[in-house]
Amino acid sequence: MHATFAPPKAHDRSAAPLEDLLNPRQCAFFFDVDGTLIDIAIHPDAVSVPKSLLDTLDILDRETGGALALVSGRPVAGLDALFSPLRLAASGVHGAEVRLSPDAETARQSPALAEGLRGAVAALARDLEGVLVEDKGSSIALHYRLNPEIGPRLRETLAGFVAADAGLALLPGRLVFELKHAGHDKGSAVRQFMQTPAFAGRTPVFMGDDVTDEAAFAVIKDMGGIVISVGRDFPDADVVLPEAQDVRALLDTIAANSRRA
Repeated sequence: MHATFAPPKAHDRSAAPLEDLLNPRQCAFFFDVDGTLIDIAIHPDAVSVPKSLLDTLDILDRETGGALALVSGRPVAGLDALFSPLRLAASGVHGAEVRLSPDAETARQSPALAEGLRGAVAALARDLEGVLVEDKGSSIALHYRLNPEIGPRLRETLAGFVAADAGLALLPGRLVFELKHAGHDKGSAVRQFMQTPAFAGRTPVFMGDDVTDEAAFAVIKDMGGIVISVGRDFPDADVVLPEAQDVRALLDTIAANSRRA
């Protein structure tokens, strides 16, 4: 990659305006969704995507020549439904699904979890107050936002499934634990995108808010790109934005500046 700079953290007021660093004609953009582009809700089905965000992403996708991708824990089909009618390059289920361009087919990087395992995890959740199950096929997530105190017990129980199967991994997130196949993550998805013509040769930029994004953060740093964290300061973060609405405001500014240019 041609860029090796590390922009200062957002709280350093001597820094150049962030929007000047994120030129759509030079950058490739990767966005986590929940907590980054959109506000987190109690349940994944309760979120909403502002119309203004759809318009901004559409502009940036065109201004970058297609070098823009959603990189989420949600399945790609769920991303399409959430961002409809916009269809973007996307990776879902933490790298288990990858669609390298809007018109491409979604490639599965790992098979569905065994039906017996998914049933056992769902049964576990039914016995725990305030735990919500999200079965994505190739992974299964247990959200405990309604009962945060149960987190340590839930982690210990799920760790037992991983101990019994070396092919599994336990991915912690913001008040969620997710059982998935080992060997793929958001970082591996970013590497695939950066090898395609639309993304290659650009400065990669990743925006994310959770520990589930750290694998992508590490890959972006290896490539000399820019890591923007949301809500907290991760070790690899070059810039920290307070919350999702600040991400949306930044993207609005970048899109407007690009169109004027």
